[in-house]
Amino acid sequence: MRMSIVCAVVLTYNRRSMLDQCLTALVGQSRVPDRILVLDNASTDGTAPFIRREWGERVQLVSLPRNVGAAGGFRAALHDAFETDADHVWMMDDDVLPDRDALERLLAADETLAGQGVSPSYLVSRARGRSGALTDVPDLDRRANAIGFQNWPLLLDHGMVPTRGATFVSILLPRATVEEHGLPLADMFMWGEDREYTVRISRERPGFLVGGSTVLHARATEGQLDIRTERNPERIRYHYFMVRNTTFTTRRYERKRQLIYLLIRQTRLAAGMATRGRWHGAALILRGLLHGFLFQPAT
Repeated sequence: MRMSIVCAVVLTYNRRSMLDQCLTALVGQSRVPDRILVLDNASTDGTAPFIRREWGERVQLVSLPRNVGAAGGFRAALHDAFETDADHVWMMDDDVLPDRDALERLLAADETLAGQGVSPSYLVSRARGRSGALTDVPDLDRRANAIGFQNWPLLLDHGMVPTRGATFVSILLPRATVEEHGLPLADMFMWGEDREYTVRISRERPGFLVGGSTVLHARATEGQLDIRTERNPERIRYHYFMVRNTTFTTRRYERKRQLIYLLIRQTRLAAGMATRGRWHGAALILRGLLHGFLFQPAT
């Protein structure tokens, strides 16, 4: 049986030191990726010359002329990786540090699933933050089996659970998934593009969280994105994209009651911010909700 060809993809922007650690973790894998592609999203910190000088031909560097957000960056990176002969694309941000056997465990899980007659839409690693707490936890796929019970515990003996909606924090995408479902939506720009994509590709076949494949997501600030606790003025405006993209994804793929819950929750959040005098944040939320209903991203 031919060994699967894996192309690792790393999206980076102005985190040269973090990227260097990520690449070091990739080349140190027990099963080294066959090729590594770095998509530089128009960094201004000298990332591109650093990669050429320090990593040379060990990585393929693609530099974009302008920053197109995480959504556009991952779309471009996945497109370029798909153009190679890779059977799988292993995708992540530059602040993801895979444990030494992370890729080996993902590929072993894929073989296990194949032996069970299962073709996963994706496989994703179990992520922890700097504190050791779990982070980027995917949504369980709670679909029922033939006798009406939730089927998610089926492969617990193999350290796997089916998921529906994940992040791009160490996600392994089979070539067949990209062929069938295409690429992430660049118009989403950032925050939520990963969940839209993983929900879209897992509508018929679930993805799987692989418990034995672990990574460190070394984010500067741990925890869920929350406009109420956001103190970085550069990031405040990005919460608009999160609300808009989440509203769009919920509207397109979830049941109507989930959309109603989302509307109630976000409206209450906006009202709470307004009563505290945080009018700008409240306006971002309400504008994101409205545009989530009008949003028609190009495919």
